[in-house]
Amino acid sequence: MDFGRLITAMVTPFDKQGRINWNETSKLIDYLIEEQQSDSLVIAGTTGESPTLSDDEKLELFRFAVEKANNRCKIIAGTGCNNTAHSIHMTQEAEKLGVDGLLLVVPYYNRPSQEGVFRHFEAIANSTELPIILYNVPSRTVTSLSVDTTLRLAEIPNIVATKECASVDQVTQLVAGANEKFRVYSGDDSAALPTLAVGAYGIISVASHIIGVPMKKMITSYLEGDIKEAARLHQQLFPVFKGLFESPSPLPNPSAVKYALELLGHQVGDVRLPLISPNEEESEFIKKLVSSL
Repeated sequence: MDFGRLITAMVTPFDKQGRINWNETSKLIDYLIEEQQSDSLVIAGTTGESPTLSDDEKLELFRFAVEKANNRCKIIAGTGCNNTAHSIHMTQEAEKLGVDGLLLVVPYYNRPSQEGVFRHFEAIANSTELPIILYNVPSRTVTSLSVDTTLRLAEIPNIVATKECASVDQVTQLVAGANEKFRVYSGDDSAALPTLAVGAYGIISVASHIIGVPMKKMITSYLEGDIKEAARLHQQLFPVFKGLFESPSPLPNPSAVKYALELLGHQVGDVRLPLISPNEEESEFIKKLVSSL
């Protein structure tokens, strides 16, 4: 299974009552595939507000995305949580709906040991034939998936990749130690080019909602050996990479990118509590960011 170089972790559109906006979801999938050149879409990941989606909403999103994408891109279902049995249940239900792969986050809050994390992912992998992308994001989960544990998991046949948010150093060690079929994706937009330079395969992105085309060009330029052009594009895009998360104060994902999409004419709606929309100062900053695109 090739999930491609540019994967977008898709937001979940809501209407004014906070329900999933299916008409806008349909438009957004088309836009991300056709206009922003996403190779795959992650559905119901962190950017899709998975913590506030019900199981029924997630499963309906998986079904809808598979049908709408219609083989134009791969659909990756976010079925991981900190309850192994529940992750297995959601994984098996997603598999029935025809998704192409899974994104499984490191268990959060209950702080398992590395052996516990290994057995968690091993149990889920044994429950499905779908290819799995691990997701290491210690800023959200507290527990970090170590290099050694990741490399152990990489030997399980259907664990095929990891989304790594710990550090470029960890990406370097994973690429050096893993078998050649195991792929490492950056989970940090601003680290996309630096991680490619140390052997990462691609990026699972938030910014690709609005700058997918130049991001794809940056990746292609690097792979074709035009390092100067790749660096130029990275420098050009860097304010957007950082601005969607950090300016003028740290913003929870996906508050900023949803607002940016609204400014571009996509009626994706508000975020669900406990997330909140950008304040006045943050909104003005995002407007300037979008106007610079």
